[in-house]
Amino acid sequence: MYTTEMQKTAQVVSAEDPEKLAAFEARVAADEFIEPKDWMPEAYRRTLTRQISQHAHSEIVGMLPEGNWITRAPSLRRKAILLAKVQDEAGHGLYLYSAAETLGTSREEMIEALHSGKAKYSTIFNYPTLIWADIGAIGWLVDGAAIMNQVPLQRTSYGPYARAMVRVCKEESFHQRQGYEIMMHLAAGTPEQKRMAQDALDRWWWPSLMMFGPTDDNSPNTAQSMRWRIKRDTNDELRQKFVDITKPQADAIGLTVPDPDLRWNEEKGGHDFGAVDWEEFYAVVRGEGPVARERMKARREAWESNAWVREAAVAHAEKRAAREAA
Repeated sequence: MYTTEMQKTAQVVSAEDPEKLAAFEARVAADEFIEPKDWMPEAYRRTLTRQISQHAHSEIVGMLPEGNWITRAPSLRRKAILLAKVQDEAGHGLYLYSAAETLGTSREEMIEALHSGKAKYSTIFNYPTLIWADIGAIGWLVDGAAIMNQVPLQRTSYGPYARAMVRVCKEESFHQRQGYEIMMHLAAGTPEQKRMAQDALDRWWWPSLMMFGPTDDNSPNTAQSMRWRIKRDTNDELRQKFVDITKPQADAIGLTVPDPDLRWNEEKGGHDFGAVDWEEFYAVVRGEGPVARERMKARREAWESNAWVREAAVAHAEKRAAREAA
């Protein structure tokens, strides 16, 4: 759900066949889907592999902060909903790893890049979930920001990625509503519950704005991704949409967005808002987030301790294939 690239991609090299490159550019400009067996520039392939795999990593790492609350959710209903949501995120990771594999990189290679620190995932998951209200804030704000990124990706130029995003977006819309419902109930509850909701909003608001990535003038990949129709909106455009939609939602349930500079600008037809702390953003990207080490430790341990499941699945597939061949 989190697709803003955190790494610089190599500049496009003009060593490609000019005729093939021109035909490719014409297809992309005409909004045609590029499919796995179609010719594509290597820079396009690399950019997509990096973006889709980062997106998949974010879905998988994103299970950790919420999975931590499944057994501690305040009711059986909340436990069941949260369990289903975490299961959805695992499915999203599966769709996205499968889409990335069509570009020629194996799942094992992508996961090794994540575990070694070569690959990035969304910085938002390097923050801890301290209280139950954080689960509501993640659904409302984090998944809300993700939807802003993902809806345009249903029209991204690479076919397998676009098709995967159709189902992902449908499920993420439920996740956002589930989070907002939690915040709505807390805000309408006891004074202590409302303070919990406000505390969660205070802590998750700015990291959610960071999810859209650097400002456009500091985003070296945006121009090329827009030209190739990988992205449909710039980082700043998506951030503005998110603020304009989310501020009225906070007002509706009596919560205050923690930004003293946030105000409606009639002339531009949108909100003005304060500056993001970009030093914090880049520190978290570098792996200095509050729980960054814990997240990677958990992922590596899960990969290693569950190796027997992968080995059993491979053995079963080989046995079945041998039986069918016989």
